[in-house]
Amino acid sequence: MSAGFQAIGWNRAKKIYDLVLLAGVLLFIGVAMALFWSKEPPANAADVFGLYIRASGACAFLMLTLVLSIGPLARLSKLFLPLLYNRRHFGVLTCIVAITHFAAVLGWYVADGHPFNLFFELTRWSDYASYATISFKAYGLVALLIMLLLAVTSHDYWLAFLTPPVWKTMHMLVYVAFGLVMLHVAKGLLQDERGPWTTGWFAGCFILVAGLHLLTGWREAPVDSGEAPRENWIRIGPPSSIPDKRARIVAAPGGERIAIFRDGDKIGAVTNLCAHQNGPLGEGRIVDGCIVCPWHGYEYRLQDGCAPPPFKERLATYPLRLRDGMVEVEPRPLPPGTPASIRVESA
Repeated sequence: MSAGFQAIGWNRAKKIYDLVLLAGVLLFIGVAMALFWSKEPPANAADVFGLYIRASGACAFLMLTLVLSIGPLARLSKLFLPLLYNRRHFGVLTCIVAITHFAAVLGWYVADGHPFNLFFELTRWSDYASYATISFKAYGLVALLIMLLLAVTSHDYWLAFLTPPVWKTMHMLVYVAFGLVMLHVAKGLLQDERGPWTTGWFAGCFILVAGLHLLTGWREAPVDSGEAPRENWIRIGPPSSIPDKRARIVAAPGGERIAIFRDGDKIGAVTNLCAHQNGPLGEGRIVDGCIVCPWHGYEYRLQDGCAPPPFKERLATYPLRLRDGMVEVEPRPLPPGTPASIRVESA
């Protein structure tokens, strides 16, 4: 957690994840280049660079699609949580593949005998006056710069330095990068190749990302609608309506989600946002008296929302009461680390 930082925290699971991911990337690019080679054998060095440009571009596009799909998939099924746990490694490798794609583009210009043509294309400022005349390479370059920024700031040091809200907002730029890549492909590859395979690949990636996000939003809409407070308190239900070691999630009138956990006869309410990366705490569980975030395993005590020593993260807690046999929560956050749990008769 936050007791200290190290460059890369590789445990056995992460090493396996990264090795499998790297093997998949190498296999994909190798197979793609072999297929392109068999279809149209290269006649010179520039053509070889062209093969890698196509193979690495397809790989990076697929990887970015999968990176954006992991989040909603993990919300829909816990089977995808291991992928989410190491998603930053996936994102960094996506950026590395994109960098090699750009390097191959530079190599193509050098091999073609016009090493400065890319610079001249991108600095022809009159082209930027209209969407129709903007080079597709400009969209790709801006997307690469965004991905590079996100990869460089992916470490927990930057998360702590920038604070989770700022870091999370900045990393939402990945959707801008995805949109720019879509424009890059639409104005580039699809202008030369409009066959069913290429078009299907492009459309399928977009439909997958958009569809998963829409489905996740639709499933969570009942939670976001919330419940009208009664005398400034939201009724949750009897203690037994809260699963043991689990949580129920309710939405306050302002939209803030509150996770109400039960650990035997003890009930506590905390913000649904993990202090690490704003993960959905309410989808986690209680282990040894601590709430465990389903994303990266950060832990917080149920009674006060504090991480166990030596860690220092703290969550906002919410007042609770038992009235007429019903658990109620006041949608007013208390200062992070404020004890606010209550005890009830065994549920």
